[in-house]
Amino acid sequence: MKIPQKYSIANLPTPIQKVDFRGRSFLVKRDDFTGSELTGNKVRKLEYLLYHAVKNKNDYIFTCGGDQSNHCRATVIAANKFGLKTKLFLWGKENKNPDGNLFLNQMAGAEFKFLSKKDYQNVNNIMQVEAVELERNGKKTLVIPSGGSTPIGVWGYINCVEEIKGQLKPNQIGGILSAAGSGGTTAGLLLGSALHNFDIKVYAVNVIGSSDEMREIIVNLCEETLLKYKLPIKINYSNLIMLDGYSNEGYKNIAHDKVDLIKLFFHETGILLDPAYTGKAFYAFNKLFLNKNSKVLFLHTGGMFGVFNKRKDFLK
Repeated sequence: MKIPQKYSIANLPTPIQKVDFRGRSFLVKRDDFTGSELTGNKVRKLEYLLYHAVKNKNDYIFTCGGDQSNHCRATVIAANKFGLKTKLFLWGKENKNPDGNLFLNQMAGAEFKFLSKKDYQNVNNIMQVEAVELERNGKKTLVIPSGGSTPIGVWGYINCVEEIKGQLKPNQIGGILSAAGSGGTTAGLLLGSALHNFDIKVYAVNVIGSSDEMREIIVNLCEETLLKYKLPIKINYSNLIMLDGYSNEGYKNIAHDKVDLIKLFFHETGILLDPAYTGKAFYAFNKLFLNKNSKVLFLHTGGMFGVFNKRKDFLK
């Protein structure tokens, strides 16, 4: 078994807190505490990805996502620390008055290419073509797919499971629930639970695409990682439970009842969820587990900057 090396960029370990909401108590893994500008789950993956980029003497990082992508924002800010230039391939339109993550990306000096929803379906090929062009000019480029979800990147959440195991007793946890957008966090949780002999359910709330599509992405990513790193484990995929139907309004949109829940949760706890990922994941958690005294741990994967782009929804 070979384990990739990494940089220490995130503030780890992140705490697990007992939270009271609507007269109920539950546990939250505060991965929104990984950093202020770097806040969220993406930086755990970037610790490995950027080590790989520097080791291979890359000049550029290409990556992609929605125009309010948390992964893109974290990538730009983290890459700057190592003198790497970043170009973002974003699903959306150029905005002369950017907000949220897009504002931070521009402020941090990223380069941009904006794509229509149709063109974005071919984004990986678009990035590869431009990377080849740069290489002809003597610039090496690491192309990182959406969310940093690669066999290298998933090690961020393989290690997170070991972290959680050291923070909780076995009788305190029976499962972990998080949003699933590109599949890397969920794949890491599954791999980590198998590698660290931590038999728990992994609940994934698909926020983009169908649950069947997301499950296939997660399983394929797990299998690629097993093969690449020769991990001596077998994953029990029955522990992967997809929670579908909590993002029917679309990835970039959020329904009024979810907005109301995010606002209420913020008022009562001081914890801010985002409209693309954690808000929808918590909506599922609230519906399925909050009133059942379950031992499901809610994984707060960050994303608060996305709220600012939706201020009109939150201030109605």
